[in-house]
Amino acid sequence: MTLHQLYVALFLGGLVLLASIAATRLATGVGLPSLLLFLGVGVLVGEGGLGLQFDNAQLGQDLGTAALAVILVEGGLTTRFSDIRKVLAPAAVLATLGVAVSTLVTAAAVHWLLGMNWQLALLLGAVISSTDAAAVFSVLRVVPLPRRLSGLLEAESGFNDAPAVILVMLFSVVPMELNAVDIVGTLVYELGIGTVLGLGFGVLGAMTLRRIALPAAGLYPLATFGLGMLAFAAAGTAHGSGFLAAYLASVVLANSGLPHRSATRSFAEGAGWLAQIGVFVILGLLVSPDQLLDEVVPAIVAGLALLLLARPISVFLSLIGFRVPWREKMFLSWAGLRGAVPIVLCTYPIVAGVPDSWRLLHIVFILVVLYTAIQGPSLRRVAEWLNLIPRDTTREIQVDAAPLDVLGAELLTMTVLPGSRLHNVTVLELRLPDPSVITLIIRDGQSFVPQPVTRLQIGDELLIVTTSVTRDQAERRLRAVSRRGKLAYWFDEYGDPA
Repeated sequence: MTLHQLYVALFLGGLVLLASIAATRLATGVGLPSLLLFLGVGVLVGEGGLGLQFDNAQLGQDLGTAALAVILVEGGLTTRFSDIRKVLAPAAVLATLGVAVSTLVTAAAVHWLLGMNWQLALLLGAVISSTDAAAVFSVLRVVPLPRRLSGLLEAESGFNDAPAVILVMLFSVVPMELNAVDIVGTLVYELGIGTVLGLGFGVLGAMTLRRIALPAAGLYPLATFGLGMLAFAAAGTAHGSGFLAAYLASVVLANSGLPHRSATRSFAEGAGWLAQIGVFVILGLLVSPDQLLDEVVPAIVAGLALLLLARPISVFLSLIGFRVPWREKMFLSWAGLRGAVPIVLCTYPIVAGVPDSWRLLHIVFILVVLYTAIQGPSLRRVAEWLNLIPRDTTREIQVDAAPLDVLGAELLTMTVLPGSRLHNVTVLELRLPDPSVITLIIRDGQSFVPQPVTRLQIGDELLIVTTSVTRDQAERRLRAVSRRGKLAYWFDEYGDPA
């Protein structure tokens, strides 16, 4: 690649990235997983749109696998253990027995209804058997489900990628030879290795990060995220489940009281979004639009078999013995969203040389697009119909969403460092430019709303809401007082950047 070609590639990549980011606003507003729009961008740029040729299944598999690892690390780092602690057992059963039941029921249905051979039928069942972490997390941001139910969905989507990947790899062998003992043994070994290494990296990483002082705060998110990816790679090297290891390590790290958790969460969310955009665009490029029409009917049949038979049966069988109300079981049956994982898994049999495996990619692509477009926006209404949430419930407030962007407001954070003259200055004496205001102070792990007479102390973390117009003035005033105290202007200190 010449330097000019590199510039062109980066320019086009930047345009695709910005277009995908802009599309997320529309998708989030209607409760639609943004993966659909990302896939659309990939198809638009591909051979059916702008004409970019891409048919390298091996590269798609490699990039897709790495992106799924990033998405699972992001999911783990944004998971609160208190939300999933009480549902770990049912989530684990859904992620193992549920995946197996869903695979078998779907495979039997498409074999008998579509005449698909057993290897392709089992591969299709395994590919679409697991719920997608990216799709579930994106919908949970806008549907205010009860904490127990959202935790169960979240944990299931984090755990069930691993069994699905193992089954797809077992069914991708040519010629396929099935042995129940070997399948069970492989599942137990890979899941066991993934669990041990994931928990091990999480615990050891948390102990290490608590005891070392890194020279910059921005290194803590990198170190935390790197540990999750390290767990993924280590488990894969040991022929264990890297996906399970990455998710478990990240959950442990996120809930170990490490410093700069908010920064780590923000970094993880950004990396997760970037991975989603990249993998969905690439998978959209792999699809040949002229071959999609031939697979519409098989995709609809397979989707109906999954939605109306396989998913409900797997949910109700897996949750026998757990005190889960029937309304929640009904919602879980409907909320089994599919997304990047099935499309990435379709590349495994293609790379392995399974006959007609390209057909699976197009069937799964159509299935994901159609049923996600139906299920995603309907989840809130289904939850209301089942009386799981009141009809007038508002969604969870997010500081990076409206109304901050509507008002042109910005949320700033700063810490009162040792030696700062902000120590012992009252909020009133600080005299931030109107309409800037300190909305919250975090002191010794406790947060409170400050009063005008509240005095700042070393170590305080301040959350300041200001506007885009007054942000620079607010930052200058904070620097000035930090350098010379509340009478900074008397000393001709106006907070100019160093």
